[in-house]
Amino acid sequence: MNSWIEKQRSLIDFTLASLARRKTRNLGLLTVYAALVFVLASVMLFTHALRQEAAAVLAGAPEVILQRMVAGRHDLIPPGYLDSIGRIRGVQQKQGRLWGYYYDPVIKANYTFMVPGYTVSDGALVIGPALARARALTAGSAVSFRSYSGQLFTFKIAAVLPQRSELASADLVLLSEHDFRAFFAYPAGHYTDIALSVANPNEVRTVAAKLASALSDSRPILREEILRSYASLFDWREGIVLTVLSGTLFAFAILAWDKAAGLSAEEKREIGILKAIGWETGDVIKMKFWEGAMISLAAFLIGYIAAYLHVFRFDAGLFEPVLKGWAVLYPRFSLTPVIDGVSVLTLFFFTVIPYTAAVLVPIWRAATTDPDAVMRA
Repeated sequence: MNSWIEKQRSLIDFTLASLARRKTRNLGLLTVYAALVFVLASVMLFTHALRQEAAAVLAGAPEVILQRMVAGRHDLIPPGYLDSIGRIRGVQQKQGRLWGYYYDPVIKANYTFMVPGYTVSDGALVIGPALARARALTAGSAVSFRSYSGQLFTFKIAAVLPQRSELASADLVLLSEHDFRAFFAYPAGHYTDIALSVANPNEVRTVAAKLASALSDSRPILREEILRSYASLFDWREGIVLTVLSGTLFAFAILAWDKAAGLSAEEKREIGILKAIGWETGDVIKMKFWEGAMISLAAFLIGYIAAYLHVFRFDAGLFEPVLKGWAVLYPRFSLTPVIDGVSVLTLFFFTVIPYTAAVLVPIWRAATTDPDAVMRA
């Protein structure tokens, strides 16, 4: 065992010396290779982190949201719906929710007006941090909004939501139920939708089916369906970026093919000399295997570490506009560092393994040829 280890150490030492003799070429190859890994790893890390953020935001969301449909459109929940739901087995809690959208012509952005689960004084608002920045509002400021009926309402800012909640509250406006119904002219006893809590998570789909059957004009929306929608959106954006960068992948395929197609005259001469002084065919193949493995592993580590820093330290400036999207009131947030083992192994398999394997094909051809013929070639 010790002799085998010593032999591998000697092969690695010789390989490093061989790489140093062609350092300009190998450094160029390493740079291109690492850049490819950097691009792919950045996209994978960024999209996976966004999925985790979406899952964290929706973790506290209700298991089922029930909407009423009229002519294929979302309509108000009339009185009596809550009583009907209470008779469906499996529903633990139910609560009518009041929320709606308001377009502000001042900054040309949409706000989400919502009645929270806690008490907000009449005439007061609690607003999101992005909205506060856009309108230069602070606690104690006054702000006016003209309702869709044309009536002007003036509110006092009671508080600004904390920065750490900006991903979910950037455009949020919280107000009392009385102010909400007055501003949007909501009839008494009507709600925007209903949030349902199911006692057994395994029965969520069963409860949704019961709701759809009992209330034929309703549409149950499951939390897991919302998560899947976000995942599909991020996958779509990731696919767009990878499609745009497909030229880079094609360049890497050409690079691997070039390696598999043959060796330079200098490399052939080196192999011939090694064979002439007594190296076995297996030793030559092992030496070149270590050469390809060291280049590919170094490129993978450099590219992946650079991608990690790019995404989680510098907010993925190269891909942020495409993967995050755009909005007037865009939230400022930093992604939580998350590494997915499956993604790392997938990237490793499709970047390191092909190049390392491609290196061995021409080496085997040259190593099995007569040394004199190789050196004369």
